[in-house]
Amino acid sequence: MVRGRVILRMELRVGLDWGRVSSEQARRASGITPAGLAAERKDARREKMIDNRLNMNGYPTTIEGAREETASLLAKVLGITSLGFLITALGVATAPAWSTIPGMIAVLVLVLAITFTRKASPALALGLFLTLTYFMGWEIGPLIHRYAQTVGSAVVFNAAATTGLGMAAMGCVAYLFNINYRRIAGIGFAALLLLMLAGIASIFFRFMTPDTYSWLTLGVFTLLTVGDFARIRAGGDGRSAVSLALSIYLDAINIFMAVLQLMGGRRRD
Repeated sequence: MVRGRVILRMELRVGLDWGRVSSEQARRASGITPAGLAAERKDARREKMIDNRLNMNGYPTTIEGAREETASLLAKVLGITSLGFLITALGVATAPAWSTIPGMIAVLVLVLAITFTRKASPALALGLFLTLTYFMGWEIGPLIHRYAQTVGSAVVFNAAATTGLGMAAMGCVAYLFNINYRRIAGIGFAALLLLMLAGIASIFFRFMTPDTYSWLTLGVFTLLTVGDFARIRAGGDGRSAVSLALSIYLDAINIFMAVLQLMGGRRRD
């Protein structure tokens, strides 16, 4: 089941990368060269430095304004994500035993729908995201119920608490250190593709244990989570709060399922 979660994050990354490629093609079509774009960015930075010097008389500076905007974006993302987890808990509580496959299909469709509507209609994207979180509860609900019945509900609670603390720690790392989120995202996406291919191959050749796969999943999604929080710190890179919340949400779901696998497997042993 942990391996199935990886596909969701890959679909999202493919959609986001495709959007960045489209933006690059549009810029080339408009006649803006990389050198020209770099010059424009340099001029913009120079103007910001001038504004900062002029505003040292006590009025809010450009830097302070940017910090306020970043804090506002982070608050929106965390608010949307928190609401999504509450709805996921409702989905888990109401999930029938047969809901895994229907939930997985619904989640995949909704991830793609959000990817294509996040800019055109933010309100629709938010509605789709909240719907997705409910069906995510359906997808993972039967497995969570099985863990609760076999190893105890305390294991599920501990996995959720560990995930929450880990996400908070990764957010702090992203905000305390200057991280190149573009480089992290590229490395994470490549690692995610390799992880998915290894998982598919392992289904047929059995060369990797579930615990090993879970540890690799933790490593990959830790990298992606730090990159996503660093992206928010940098202003979102033009992405909406819903799109950023979806990234953080899927990171957390994958990490939670990996931690649950490790804790549940240890308890069974």
